[in-house]
Amino acid sequence: MASAAVDESLQANPLLQDFEFAPFDVVQAEHVRPGVRALPKKLESDLKEFEKTVEPSWPKLVEPLEKLVDRLSVIWGMINHLKNVKYTPELRAAIIEVQPEKVKFQLRLGQSKPIYNAFKAIKESPEWHTLTDARERIVESVLNGVALEDDKRDHFNKIEQELERLSKKFGENVLDATKKFEKLITDKKEIEGLPATARGLAAQTAVSKGHKDATAENGPWIITLDTPSFMSVMQHARNRGLREEVYRAYITRASSDDLDNTQIIDEILRLRLEKAKLLGYRNYAEVSMATKMATVEKAQELLEKLRKASWDAAVQDMEDLKVFSKNQGAKEASDFSHWDISYWAERLRESKYDINEEELRPFFSLPKVMDGLFNLAKTLFGINIESADGLAPVWNKDVKFYFVKDSSGSPIAYFYLDPYSRPSQKKGGAWMHEVVGRSQVLSRNGTAPRLPVAHVVCNQTPPVGDKPSLMTFREVETVFHEFGHALQHMLTKQDEGLVAGTRGIEWDAIELPSQFMENWCYHRETLMGIAKHYETGESLLEDVYQKLLAARTYRAGSLSLRQLKFANVDLELHSKYIPSGSESIYDVDQRVSQRTQMISPLPEDRYLCSFSHIFAGGYAAGYYSYKWAEVLSADAFSAFEDAGLDNSKAVVDTGCKFRETILALGGGKPPLEVFVEFRGREPSPDALLRHNGLLPVTT
Repeated sequence: MASAAVDESLQANPLLQDFEFAPFDVVQAEHVRPGVRALPKKLESDLKEFEKTVEPSWPKLVEPLEKLVDRLSVIWGMINHLKNVKYTPELRAAIIEVQPEKVKFQLRLGQSKPIYNAFKAIKESPEWHTLTDARERIVESVLNGVALEDDKRDHFNKIEQELERLSKKFGENVLDATKKFEKLITDKKEIEGLPATARGLAAQTAVSKGHKDATAENGPWIITLDTPSFMSVMQHARNRGLREEVYRAYITRASSDDLDNTQIIDEILRLRLEKAKLLGYRNYAEVSMATKMATVEKAQELLEKLRKASWDAAVQDMEDLKVFSKNQGAKEASDFSHWDISYWAERLRESKYDINEEELRPFFSLPKVMDGLFNLAKTLFGINIESADGLAPVWNKDVKFYFVKDSSGSPIAYFYLDPYSRPSQKKGGAWMHEVVGRSQVLSRNGTAPRLPVAHVVCNQTPPVGDKPSLMTFREVETVFHEFGHALQHMLTKQDEGLVAGTRGIEWDAIELPSQFMENWCYHRETLMGIAKHYETGESLLEDVYQKLLAARTYRAGSLSLRQLKFANVDLELHSKYIPSGSESIYDVDQRVSQRTQMISPLPEDRYLCSFSHIFAGGYAAGYYSYKWAEVLSADAFSAFEDAGLDNSKAVVDTGCKFRETILALGGGKPPLEVFVEFRGREPSPDALLRHNGLLPVTT
């Protein structure tokens, strides 16, 4: 009887149902353990069956493989997504517990000898040269996988399990440390300078922590280390002591007591190096570059070229801040520190361009911005985006669901938009992830490919009262950025699921569409189309637009160096650093900072302990990708500039070409070939330096 009851509860488990749209509304922590445990068992028996019947032909090899890969990634993607947007300690505990079983199956699948041999036979067969580019890339990627002998393979698998556990733990420590800091403020004087939106957010946080009478005007207010709260303090709080306290808390997150990530980082770096040696590489950076456009040397060369182009401009930026703050009578002018930079940079921006980010918010209401973004996508790529609320279950009442349709009105994709910050249950930042990818093999009706579904997640200030969510210009750029990722996932025409959308694209090319879309925030017609006052409907004044344009290159040298610092530290830790050697990770950070920062980090700076991109995300020895892809995206946008941004026919034609190459081909072709197909030549960094005002002026 007991086993029948177990079977029945498994049958009712939403994770194991056949669904068209993920049941985000009903999945709970209690479904995770039984659901994820049952899945690898089922997949393991499917895999054994598959290995017995595998043949070196596409239908007998790649189609069953794609089904196995997909089932696991959809379920695992769903529960991880819920952990990021609807966090509970129970959900987290359940995921930690079942993760080893998921990793174990992935490794088992990735190291299957019968599957490997069948792929090898395809490559060695006379049919090899008749395969499409996409199919050749799938075969190559499998053959570049791990081909180790048994004892080495067991050791490799232990390393992979441990790395997966450590990065999870790293991310959790960052999350817990971020949530742990709360600064209760009751005296209005202490938060002078904070804009109304930030005071409203701080009061809302206070209400959620039990101060039920808190108001934006009279407090009390709670400051946290979540990005909207942290940034508003750093940019606007007149109280220098408050800025210093919040800054110090931010750069020492996850670096003490039971949340200390220092040992975890050393262990991750040690294991990555061990893994690299096991695979026959000298260091982990070489492993990472094996699946990227760049090589370690090429990445370093680009970073150094950009560093030199940015240095003098950054020196001038710092000089400008010191002179300006001194003229304003600031005591700190002669003793500038880290917690002064954002504050004075914001004051100088306001005085130089007469732009106040906060005063611009009423012109960027979320509904208007999304309308403008959808109109742009229609112009450039010939698609229509329509609300489909109610069609798919959602995880929170604020989440919107949309159809994407082609010019003939047929749906080609769907996406969720989760726009607002929910500090107690949602991770900070912004991201796009796939829910399911496009695939012919996983067609629901046997004829048309399964359509891609994405989610776009941001952390904007929620609507307050009857006011819509009002965005800063930076948040507008962020939405455009994440939507660029979503477009590449959704507008793929690639039917081979293993390389459709963003799958199979070299990591250093993955930011191309997202950064490309950001450029349109400065395009006059696009920006003027969205910048309408939410109450009066008046448009942004022309001179304000001109100031935004001028402010685009404001402190470009400093901002460029900041990214170059992260990229260089990352490469250094993964190519030269010796774990437990004479130099600590913080020594490396300090040393790289000498070449990339105007002010050295504080001796107690532990920023690396919250550098999730490289220790809990996919950017290990790959953070340089942001700059690499920025070169590609600026150059791609310059194709529109060359064609003429005022020439609507040329914009549509170039947009169509961009869609048919960069967005349509997915991972089915090497990104350099895709870029050349779109641009007619190889990429050059000149457009990026020009957009940032960093091109040396030739006399």
